[in-house]
Amino acid sequence: MKVNTPGLTPGTLFARETLWQSWLDVEAALAEVQAEMEMIPAWAAEGIRAAATLDKIGIEALQADIRVTHAPVLSMTRLLGRAAGEAGAYVHWGATTQNVMQTGRILLIRQADGAIRRALGAALDRLAEMAATHAGTLMAGRTNRQHALPITFGFKVAGWIEELTRAVDRLDGGGRRLFVLPFGGAVGAMHAFGPQGQELNTRLAARFGLGALLVPGRAINDLFADYVVQLALMAMTIERIAAELYLLMTEEIGEISETLDPGTVGSSTMPHKINPKFVVRVLAEAAELRGIAGSALETGRSSHEGDAAKNQLLSSVLDRAIPLAWTLAEGFDGLLRRIAVNAPRMERNARLSGGAIATEGLMMLLAPRAGRAVAHDLIHHALDRRAGGSVAEALKADGGLRAHLSEAEIDAALDPANYCGDSARIAQDAARMARELGRQIR
Repeated sequence: MKVNTPGLTPGTLFARETLWQSWLDVEAALAEVQAEMEMIPAWAAEGIRAAATLDKIGIEALQADIRVTHAPVLSMTRLLGRAAGEAGAYVHWGATTQNVMQTGRILLIRQADGAIRRALGAALDRLAEMAATHAGTLMAGRTNRQHALPITFGFKVAGWIEELTRAVDRLDGGGRRLFVLPFGGAVGAMHAFGPQGQELNTRLAARFGLGALLVPGRAINDLFADYVVQLALMAMTIERIAAELYLLMTEEIGEISETLDPGTVGSSTMPHKINPKFVVRVLAEAAELRGIAGSALETGRSSHEGDAAKNQLLSSVLDRAIPLAWTLAEGFDGLLRRIAVNAPRMERNARLSGGAIATEGLMMLLAPRAGRAVAHDLIHHALDRRAGGSVAEALKADGGLRAHLSEAEIDAALDPANYCGDSARIAQDAARMARELGRQIR
């Protein structure tokens, strides 16, 4: 049995009522498993299950009791016991507060994880389409923000795809470690459950579709911290992709733009401006999520068998990180759906240097005839001596080069479209990779 909350959104994921109902779900499942093991009567489990809804115990009554006790799970179990009648005597049998709260959180995080994965799967579909469509679209490859070698836009997208697959892989590992059952009583050694503790944990974990822990204690903050760090790394990847898109939207570059809805206004004072709208939000959310990693790592430094101070910090971290990751993943997919590629501008920019961007190819053509070092220096010095005119003219006028290469060979080597390496093949392979992973994670 997997607990699912219908209509869950990033805004309601850890809302008060959502959390409270998750605790009630845990209490009801605990009672049912204990009844199966004859730890409590079957009729008691039925009564607890029937009463385990906020409507039955009363939201206002629960809120009022919590104001008095400052112990939310104690208040909840007290009201659940009353609502369950005679069965209430068996509510929360052998459990402790953190067992219920941590398990409820994990079940909710797992639902958010599914939504994050669906959004990443959709984003991978968008990137796959982009890589395949533009496998042969010429553009300038840039290192240190300067033109390096010709590539295709599909090749650039391939790099984004492969990095995003690593983010998904890290999320897989974090989820595999986090989605376990921390239900071992007051300190994790299952004292109150007696000799049935291990079996209870195994059965209850199976009921929720969670893994089992050898030490199902309360000091498992490292698992939550681990998962949040994986989300932060996902944000880092999304931020890198979005930042490149944002840079390519620069007026002087103009290779990428957002498809905006009619009536969109860019500036209240500059009528000509239509600013990017979606990429900036993705960048802001990614930076915020990435920054939460430091606080997440603080939560893992809990003391002994339980630490309320670190748990309070952990709740705050999770309240921020998980909904933000969900929103970010969906926003990233939304951004990719609006990306427009200006292929002619990409080609024009790739040719700005007059073929200098492809001189490595010319060097490698010359190298077997003159030696690689000599080939490099011949081309470098020919360009260094250029006093006007085109790159091609300067190279064709150099006697050292012309001793080995014809004008036609030099012209062909200087065409950036002829020197994109394995860009097209890599782009198509990445598109297939993205489609397959997209199918898997959805």
